Amino acid sequence: MRRAGNRIRVNAQLIDTEADAHLWAEQFDGDTSDLFALRDEITSRVANSVGVELIAAEAARPTQNPDALDYILRGRVATFKPNSRDTNAEAISLFEHALALDPESFEARTRLAQVLVNRVLDLMTDSAVTDLAGAEGLIGQALASSARYPYAHLVKGRVLQAQSRWGEAICEFEMALASNRNMVWSLHCLALSKLYAGSIDEVIPLEEQAIRLSPREPRIGHWYYVIGTVHLLQSRIDESIIWLGKARGAIPAAPNTRSRLASAYALRGETERATAELAEARKLVGGDLFASIAKLKAGGVWGVPRTRALFESTYFEGLRKAGMPEE
Repeated sequence: MRRAGNRIRVNAQLIDTEADAHLWAEQFDGDTSDLFALRDEITSRVANSVGVELIAAEAARPTQNPDALDYILRGRVATFKPNSRDTNAEAISLFEHALALDPESFEARTRLAQVLVNRVLDLMTDSAVTDLAGAEGLIGQALASSARYPYAHLVKGRVLQAQSRWGEAICEFEMALASNRNMVWSLHCLALSKLYAGSIDEVIPLEEQAIRLSPREPRIGHWYYVIGTVHLLQSRIDESIIWLGKARGAIPAAPNTRSRLASAYALRGETERATAELAEARKLVGGDLFASIAKLKAGGVWGVPRTRALFESTYFEGLRKAGMPEE
C-alpha cells in the first residue's frame, strides 16, 4: 500500500508449540485433534480482523486531493456500515468517483458491481433491472481484464444468484475460495447458493465456518440471517427466532430479515410480534412486495422446487398467520 504512515496494533500471538495450540483451542472452540488446521483457522481470523482495521485506517487518513484509491477505500469502509439504502447510495457514489478518475480500474468496477447487485438481492433498490444489468456489465469488464481476481469471481457469483443460476454461482464461489480460502463472503454466498440449489444440509456448516474465521465481520448479520432461515425452513422455530433476532440486531434495515422473523413469530403463535415485524418489513422495502403472498412469490427468489416447497410450508404459512393476504 502506498501509505506507510498508519500503524495498527494487533493483539495477536503466534502459535509455535502444541501447548500454545491447546490453549487457543479452548478460546476458539477448535478441534485439538488437528493442530495444523486449528493454527490455520486462527491465522485466518487474525488476517480477516486486521484487514478490516487497515482499510478503515487508510480511508480515515485526511487527503487534500483524493485519487481513485482513496475513493475505493472510502467506498469499502462505507460497505462495512449497517446495510441500508443510504449506505448503498454512499458506497455507489464513492466507487463511481473512483471509476471516473481511473476508468480502467478493475477494482473500482468490481466494487461498484458488488454494491449494485447486493442491493438488488437485499431488496433495497427501486431500479433492480437497471442495477443488475449494470453489475453484470461491470463485472464482465473486470474479469476480462483480470480473470484471476478472486473477488471478481465472488461478485460474478452474486450476479448469477440474482439471475437464479445457482449451479453456475456455486462454481464462481468455489473458484474464489480456491484462490483465497480467507474470503469469508464467498463462504456465505456459497451457503446461500447451496440453500437455493436444494442442498440445505450443507448451508449452516458453511455459515458457521465463516463466523469462526471472521467473528467481527461488520455485516455478520447476513450470516445469522441465513442460519435463521434454514432453521425456519426446517421447522426449528425457536432456533430460527434466536438467529433471526441476532440478524435483526446486526442489520436492522434489512426487510427480508424482518419478514422471516414475522413468519417465525406467527408460527410460534406470537401474532402481535409477527404483525409488528411484517409492518416494519413493508416500511423498509418501500414498495408493495410484502402486500400479498402472490406479490412476494412473484418478486422473490425461492430456488429449486425442493427449496420452494420448504418456503411454502413454513415461511409463507407463517406470513399467512401474520395477516398477509393471498392476493
